[in-house]
Amino acid sequence: MIHIKSEEEIELLREPCAIVRDCLSFIGERIRAGMTTKEVDALVYDFIKASGAEPSCLGYYGFPASACVSVNEVVVHGIPDGRTIEEGDIVSVDLCAYKNGFHGDGARTFLIGKVSESREKLVRVTEECFFKAIEHLKAGSPLYDIGYEVQRHAESNGFSVIRSYTGHGIGRDMHEDPSVPNFGRKGTGVRLPANTVLCIEPMIAEGGFRVEVLDDGWTAVMRDRKSAAHYENTVLVRENGVEILTL
Repeated sequence: MIHIKSEEEIELLREPCAIVRDCLSFIGERIRAGMTTKEVDALVYDFIKASGAEPSCLGYYGFPASACVSVNEVVVHGIPDGRTIEEGDIVSVDLCAYKNGFHGDGARTFLIGKVSESREKLVRVTEECFFKAIEHLKAGSPLYDIGYEVQRHAESNGFSVIRSYTGHGIGRDMHEDPSVPNFGRKGTGVRLPANTVLCIEPMIAEGGFRVEVLDDGWTAVMRDRKSAAHYENTVLVRENGVEILTL
């Protein structure tokens, strides 16, 4: 069931979303070659706590960190550890903040120094997929139009779309209905009501779309070990369009 938000709830939700937005910008200014993914996570934890919020990811179903930090072939849910970030890597940072009884959620993939042309294009197209998905999105739009636009743009650029992970609704719970896949058939799916809040998060791969989860139970890597990118914002669906709450 889709949880339609009241105007009062939307106002409460704005603050954790703004914290996510600002934290992602903060990380983007500081992430660099030579850091470990655990050091990135520490920056996220300190920023969110200093903002008067809680890192939603920490302890979520046992997840041991405040952010998912995913390097190159890791598409999502990378557990921060001693892995050193290197020149030419791409690093996805996915984080959530909880405040006022609501969660905000967002992700960016950062280029570390000079990266290959293919990785640069992958990260750029993944971000473009998000904006293609919301270009015509408004109250009454069919849910799967989102995935249709993501898939069309990704595949037209020679990339593939991850099938095994999706976007989602968000609010008092970090993951709410509906699931928001990054593929689909245009004109199908539930019609989205006004004041639906969604996390739209293209996850796009350089090679095939098949994923496997490592023995830690979290880290999702591309089966062919080619690179993947991730871009996510929390958005509010209105009568005449969308408002991006984490941008």
